[in-house]
Amino acid sequence: MGQVARGTARARLLVYAVMRTYEEILAEATGPGGIFEIVEEEVLGQRMRVFKDRKRSLRQLLEESALHGDKEYIVVDDRRIAYTEHVRLVASVASELGERFGVAKGDRVAILAENHPEWLTTFWATVSMGGIVAALNGWWTEDEIRYGLELSEPKVLVADRKRLDRLRGDPGVPVIEIESDYGDLFRNPAETLPDVPIAEDDPAVILFTSGTTGRPKGAVSSHRSICGFVSTAFCSGFVRMMANAEAGGAAADMPEQQISLMTVPLFHLSGLYSGAVMMLAIGGKTVWRLGRFDPVDVLRLIETEKVSNWAGLGSMAPRVLSHPELGKYDLSSIRNFGSGGAPTSPALQAKMSEVAPAGSSAIGLGYGLSETVTAVAMIGGKELEQHPNSVGRPAPTHEVEIRDEDGRALPDGEQGEICVRSPYNMLEYWRNPEATAKTILPGRWVATGDIGYMLDGRLYINSRARDMILRAAENIYPVEIEHRLEEHEAVGEAAVVGVDHPELGQEVKAIVVPVAGKSIDTQALADWVGAKLAAFKVPAHWEVREDPLPRNAAGKVLKNVLTGEAENRFVED
Repeated sequence: MGQVARGTARARLLVYAVMRTYEEILAEATGPGGIFEIVEEEVLGQRMRVFKDRKRSLRQLLEESALHGDKEYIVVDDRRIAYTEHVRLVASVASELGERFGVAKGDRVAILAENHPEWLTTFWATVSMGGIVAALNGWWTEDEIRYGLELSEPKVLVADRKRLDRLRGDPGVPVIEIESDYGDLFRNPAETLPDVPIAEDDPAVILFTSGTTGRPKGAVSSHRSICGFVSTAFCSGFVRMMANAEAGGAAADMPEQQISLMTVPLFHLSGLYSGAVMMLAIGGKTVWRLGRFDPVDVLRLIETEKVSNWAGLGSMAPRVLSHPELGKYDLSSIRNFGSGGAPTSPALQAKMSEVAPAGSSAIGLGYGLSETVTAVAMIGGKELEQHPNSVGRPAPTHEVEIRDEDGRALPDGEQGEICVRSPYNMLEYWRNPEATAKTILPGRWVATGDIGYMLDGRLYINSRARDMILRAAENIYPVEIEHRLEEHEAVGEAAVVGVDHPELGQEVKAIVVPVAGKSIDTQALADWVGAKLAAFKVPAHWEVREDPLPRNAAGKVLKNVLTGEAENRFVED
């Protein structure tokens, strides 16, 4: 027994001695001969690091998805579409778009609808024939819809009846109404997908920015960009899983088929790239909801569909986790619990880990934009426990610099604008060279407009540059105050903005929404903030509102609506 004990002790010491760091695991995985080997190639005139073994087009991803056979890919209400059926449907839609509407490589097909299966088949059909999907925001008003159509000039508009009803008069483009016309696209079934040549850097999708200031801009993603979303996530997930195991974290017991509940619109990158594309690449099942967000229906679907993955953007996760019926549903299938749209507070992370069976190991966060296409940084598991205010390390093949107002790179710990360089950054803003030149800097760096800093290899985000408050020459980042407010048991949502002051320049104002059944004492909240933050960060002005904070489809709070600078023009239905 003594020899066995000594042998076990030596084995443990040996394991400890060879325990690898995150950097060592990454180097092994991405080095020569590694499972995610990275090499250097020219991308759009710049030498960049890329994955050696990668998919070259979205059509290649789609073709290979047929190998998943009768596994379900799309579930919407009582409709269930398996992978083989999906590929056949897409081939038929692509054939009809070409023959009946003249859609060819480089042409745009606009989609204006909620998350119907037809959104997905139209997307895959268009990109498989080298066309470009113009993903119109389903929350837009008539004026914005017409603007999107005029800018993208599609050959055809695929739309649902509810959104077409917002357009009074002729939209100026042929229309396929999902409820009444879409079935005609299957009358002459096609057996094969298109075979038109597609280059990696051909445009595939126009995703429109939120348009919280000025007209929305169309960020153009390439086939390389969207396939890179998948490759980057695979590599980052593998390295973080290995590093988490090395640090003693528990591995989630994943089901045979991952099942994602998608409550994000398909016209947003989290719905389209993280949901539709990523899940197809792994043979997962996607469960979609129609209509307004409903916390109880989310809980019902998690239970009935045995959902393993859900990302509650913006106010979605807080609304579900604080719902009085939370305990009535079986959520034991959850293995990955994500959030995004805005920095996720430690208080919300704690609530998420209480619900997920794997605890904090199931929590994952990421940071990305329409302009970067892929997730710039990701974090989860033990690392997130230890660094709850970070969005993680830059993803493989990505470079992150923090720059000052003159474009100079800043050292660790100093605040500045987050700039990102990768092979996957957007190609341009569609037909907007002036805006493109302001965002895509020399060397194909993207200026994100977000303020943050790097520390010990991890990225921290403070705020959008335009949201920063300047009080008596002190920079105040609203997210810090918002996170502190959301730690209070009575606060469901919080937003912090600056208000003008004749001497100080600006003062801090907090807008708070109480948890259902709770009341707000603003003096008590001021004391709560002051117990952890400097006095100049304590809000001098308060507004308590019963209605949820206004948000866009990405989950970001519309602060210009809260300050009265703009109207809330989004129509969520």
